[in-house]
Amino acid sequence: MSDIPEKLDDYLPLSPDHNAERLATLKRLFPDLFTNEGRLNVDELKKVVDPALVSETERYDFRWYGKTKSKRDAFTPSRAALVYDPDRSVNPDQADGNMIIEGENLEVLKLLTSAYRERIKCIYIDPPYNTGKDFVYSDRFAEGQRPYWEQTGVTEQGVKTDTNTDSDGRFHSNWLSMMHSRLLVARYLLRPDGVIFVSIDDNEVQNLRRVMDEVFGEENFAGILVWQKSKKGDAKLVARNHEYAVIYVRDREHALDNGVWRRKKPGVDEVLAKYDEIRSKLGDEAHDTIQDEIRAWYSSLSKADPRRAHQHYRWSDKRGLYFADNFAGPDDGRESRPRYDIVHPITKKVCAKPSTGWRWDEERTTDALAQDPPRIHFGSDETTIPCRKTYLLEVQSEPFASVFYRDGRAGTLEVESLVGKGMFDFPKDKEALGDFFALTTKEDDVILDFFGGSGTTGQAVMELNKADGGNRRFILVQLPELTGADSPAYKAGFKKISDITIKRNKRVIARLQKEAEGLLPGTPERAFAESLGFKVYKLATSAFPRVEFAPDPDKSEAENIELLKQYIRDKEQTFHIQWDRETVLDEVLLKNGFQLNYTLTPRPEFKNNEVFLAKDAYKESLICLDHRLDAATVDHFKKHTEHFFICLELALDTTKKWNLKHHLSDKLKAF
Repeated sequence: MSDIPEKLDDYLPLSPDHNAERLATLKRLFPDLFTNEGRLNVDELKKVVDPALVSETERYDFRWYGKTKSKRDAFTPSRAALVYDPDRSVNPDQADGNMIIEGENLEVLKLLTSAYRERIKCIYIDPPYNTGKDFVYSDRFAEGQRPYWEQTGVTEQGVKTDTNTDSDGRFHSNWLSMMHSRLLVARYLLRPDGVIFVSIDDNEVQNLRRVMDEVFGEENFAGILVWQKSKKGDAKLVARNHEYAVIYVRDREHALDNGVWRRKKPGVDEVLAKYDEIRSKLGDEAHDTIQDEIRAWYSSLSKADPRRAHQHYRWSDKRGLYFADNFAGPDDGRESRPRYDIVHPITKKVCAKPSTGWRWDEERTTDALAQDPPRIHFGSDETTIPCRKTYLLEVQSEPFASVFYRDGRAGTLEVESLVGKGMFDFPKDKEALGDFFALTTKEDDVILDFFGGSGTTGQAVMELNKADGGNRRFILVQLPELTGADSPAYKAGFKKISDITIKRNKRVIARLQKEAEGLLPGTPERAFAESLGFKVYKLATSAFPRVEFAPDPDKSEAENIELLKQYIRDKEQTFHIQWDRETVLDEVLLKNGFQLNYTLTPRPEFKNNEVFLAKDAYKESLICLDHRLDAATVDHFKKHTEHFFICLELALDTTKKWNLKHHLSDKLKAF
């Protein structure tokens, strides 16, 4: 058995305690920083960081009122739970991990860290902009369900909003504290090669950069996208017709090792298809005629046509369509640039050289000339400086530009087509989000949005999967914030914003399935449409009554543990009669690190208890939620110790718990 002393938290249904974890990691790495009693010696830590830290009074630091509390809020374990809502789920058997969660997002993020830690490839969020009227999230769930809902304005009819007025002396501090705590927890969820996009406007972009530097590290800043949303605007000084997407990676080295970010150049597929069409018509060797026709086709296109952007690819040889690219070295003043001779293949004379020398060394150029066809382009005679050939087929992708245009009305029109006019203000554009996800994710990656809004992220993920055959999954979190009583949304039946989130994605699935109806069964497009679904979960208090236990401050830790054990016996003896099995399974397995798309398989070798094998993509465990564990079940684990085993604390007496702990050690989790 383990000699580690028991703690109160061992008996409470909590999400991970990240503060305790951080301290344990520090103690393991640097035991000399701790006292003999196991407490962190802050003075010793300060000496390691900076010997002058104690007396330093003027130093660079980013502070605001409430920063310390926001960090404490982030790392305080959650006693809440996620409860499955079958009535609002869509094709739940096909969900495959797709989820929409209704609830306060800080508490939800804490719950997700048990099972989704370092499992999220991409986070996109569009948090409330700090304009003096937007909702500011309030972190009070841990105070209990009634005080929390009252404080955030929730009644039986829904949720009312709070405001953060610009006349408040803590205007920026309130917003920063709200963001800081959530970003701290979100970082735990990102994979080492993961990325986060945060949409923001001018009001807080500079503060967002600084808080994200602290959370993710300055070295992991990837860039800022400037998203132009209109071509004109009215203003007294400068028209603000843009916003930003601030991008950080979890770890730059891991992100680069996973592959550089590139996207397909707009129009390139159409240009290559046209080139193949012309070449097929004129013959593979008629390159002069092919060149004339492709140039004429370019000229027929409008200047705004994305295909025309590739008109410099206007030469042809048997390898394909190419651009006669600059072969000169950069004008950087270096005299050591290669300046070797290149002989013209027709005149046999030495070609003119660029004044800055050649870009390539002589060995590379010799190799390029020896290929069939040569990768060097020559003019009609030696008076033209040779160029290198860049083939469009080989450079079809490009980095995502830091400035891009996407009409801000497109997102609004899309929401109107799905749920009606005036239902949601300023929704994001699904095409822009699809570009972000295509740039940074692939295959089975999970994408999280914990300010779900109208649900654009879910739609963008599904439509991207349709386009490229991927199986990305989405997790959306949205507070059940009340819509205005006089708003079109409220009158249309959307009492909460989360209702819009769910309804929009339900109608996206219906539309995709409608589009696939005419396709033959078994085709990839129809199979994709038929595979779409998501589960809805709601944030709620734990199903275990013990979360209401309050330790006696006048008693020791050991005495309070005994009180808690008695509390569990008294309060949860009839627990098995009242519970909803699926709800309790979800809570127990999620807090034991299982993703919510787990599977359960009955184990027939257990005759006297109902035991299942729970399994997700990363772990498995036997689990029994019977209120009494039979002796034969305990005896099974004396011989079979290969599996983890989860059961209820109230199902064990002292002898059974000792036996299980003796044979399973840390593989036993009594909940």
